[in-house]
Amino acid sequence: MTKATSKNEPIEELDIATVDLMAKKAGKEFPGWLYSVLFVLFDAVGVAALQIGVSESATRVQLSNNMWLTGWGFVGKMFTSANFVAVLNLILWGVLYVILLMLTNRFWVATPIFLAVTFIVAVIEHFKVSIRYEAILPSDLNFLKADAGNLMSFMPSGAQWTILIAVAAFAAFVALFVFLNRLDARHGRLFRGSDKQSRSVNAIARLLLILLPGLFFTLYSMQVSTVGSWAKGFATVMGDKPSMWDSVYDAQRNGPLVAFTRQLNPKVMVKPDDYSEETMKQVAARYEKAAKKINAKRSTNMTDSTVIYVLSESFSDPSRVPGLKVNKDSIPNIRKIKQNTTSGLMLSSGYGGGTANLEYMGLSGLSMANFDSSLTSPYQQLVPSEHWTPTINQMWGASKNSIGLHPYESSMYSRATNYKKFGFSHFYTLTGPDVISHQDKIDDSPYVSDEATYQSTLEEVRKTKSNQFLQVITMQNHMPYHDWYKYNDFKASSTTGKPLKDDEKESIETYQKGASLTDGATAGFLAELDKLDKPVTVVFYGDHLPGIYSSASADDGNSLALHQTDYFIWSNKASGTQGNKIDNAEYSSPNFFVAQAAEHMDAKVSPYLAFLTEMHSKISAMEPPVVNNIQGWDRIPEGQNIYLNSKGEPMAEDDFDAETRQLLADYRLIQYDITTGKNYLKNTSFMTLP
Repeated sequence: MTKATSKNEPIEELDIATVDLMAKKAGKEFPGWLYSVLFVLFDAVGVAALQIGVSESATRVQLSNNMWLTGWGFVGKMFTSANFVAVLNLILWGVLYVILLMLTNRFWVATPIFLAVTFIVAVIEHFKVSIRYEAILPSDLNFLKADAGNLMSFMPSGAQWTILIAVAAFAAFVALFVFLNRLDARHGRLFRGSDKQSRSVNAIARLLLILLPGLFFTLYSMQVSTVGSWAKGFATVMGDKPSMWDSVYDAQRNGPLVAFTRQLNPKVMVKPDDYSEETMKQVAARYEKAAKKINAKRSTNMTDSTVIYVLSESFSDPSRVPGLKVNKDSIPNIRKIKQNTTSGLMLSSGYGGGTANLEYMGLSGLSMANFDSSLTSPYQQLVPSEHWTPTINQMWGASKNSIGLHPYESSMYSRATNYKKFGFSHFYTLTGPDVISHQDKIDDSPYVSDEATYQSTLEEVRKTKSNQFLQVITMQNHMPYHDWYKYNDFKASSTTGKPLKDDEKESIETYQKGASLTDGATAGFLAELDKLDKPVTVVFYGDHLPGIYSSASADDGNSLALHQTDYFIWSNKASGTQGNKIDNAEYSSPNFFVAQAAEHMDAKVSPYLAFLTEMHSKISAMEPPVVNNIQGWDRIPEGQNIYLNSKGEPMAEDDFDAETRQLLADYRLIQYDITTGKNYLKNTSFMTLP
């Protein structure tokens, strides 16, 4: 061995030893299939975290079973009912995960970022559900822009423990990722290449894996709420079943991300061809002229009275149901009241459900018949994102003059949020923050009685000498109908020759008793209002029939009868208009109630109310297509809109005269401008009373 060789050999041995030690420390390269397995695993962890975020159930919302919906039930229904909505959530969340992976090209960098975002969203979701029993909605993004400084005020008690658990879980995952990164000789590098050509190919591949998933997610989010779109069809096939009455239940049942994306871009209305600022100025001028003509013959102001809207849950006359025989009258008092005041039948878009849509029509004067079939719930899909929400209560000025009462969950249909946006100062419910004072129930019924609701309403009316607008939504006659009442002598039978099934018979007889209790409570309520020395007018209506008439609903010929409820407009003695009975009242729909109330009260109108008055003179009632079952929330049923004349006879749009066509075109322009257009009418006197 030469001296040179002797000098070099130890150096060579040291280099080899160093390389071996580094290789041993670096570990082996993770294969591509292992990254795929870990991707699915961490994607599932993300979806599970989001589900945990909405796992809390409300105290009274019986539909929400958090342990079942967010646990095994969410996954297990793939095997029990071929519902793959869990997979849909994995796909959507996974698409965002892929984009992050491609942006960083480091599995062990992108994954902790992905989980950090997931845990933050899950914690925020948990806080919102805890405080307001409401899932995260797209409209919350507007709140973050406008009021981010007050986020700390929305943290519930014990929030620090939730945050601590989330941080601890995230820290555990980070420790795991650091360990795996040390084991992985690739250090999470997904695309590798040493030469220029391979680096270029990798860059193109990564770019495509950013753009294509991003395009898929964007197109899906923009189209999933539109009837007939590929995204809507895909979501439906995967098992998405919208539950628009309750955002938390919707998120529990379908997954927070699926529920959220469904509300990102709802299709509200088709833009009228002639919609423009100039057109809306012409519309405003047309009905300003009509208002002056009407007001020349009117002598009072609507806001010089207190007006109470009573939406009576599922109230209707059982004796009008085709093929049903009842042993006695359930509503003798209301029948008598109707004979002596403005009253008739209301065309309802719902059967067994859809309360909030009728409520929305009554408060806004807008019609569901004008919306796109994709818009099934304005309270959830439209109102949260609206910049202008004119409602009839706003005619009474300051928010202190607008009061809402509903003896149930304030979160249902996002009412608590929406009523604040409508300008109500208080919305009294079982859950608050404004808690309704009277909560008595009858026998075994789980719902607050109408009598108790009326007592709470009377207290609000008596609190002030000022005139107010009160919106009352009762709950006593809400489904189900399980023989709640101890002393029930109501009987129902079939006249078709086919006897009622036991469960249908029990439900109908329970409902009859409930309707009779509503009848007595309503008569008592009006009697108390009659004692007051300030003018009060009540608009009372049932929102829809209960969905219990399975025998009658089996016949499509009964469709119209199963979508007509009772309504009346009544004024107390102090009003000076008690006993008034206006023309064209035999049939109506809730969008026309405010115009009818103004006519009943001999009150002057705004251009908007003048328009509704003229529209009602040509079309007595209007609703979108209906079906004889409890309507789902996928879409408005297919078919033609329903238009009734003053005799309750259906009319075809093709048969309308020129004046009716013009009014209907103006209605669509007005509704488009308010809900999704440029709000040109906002800066006019269109909504202003004289």
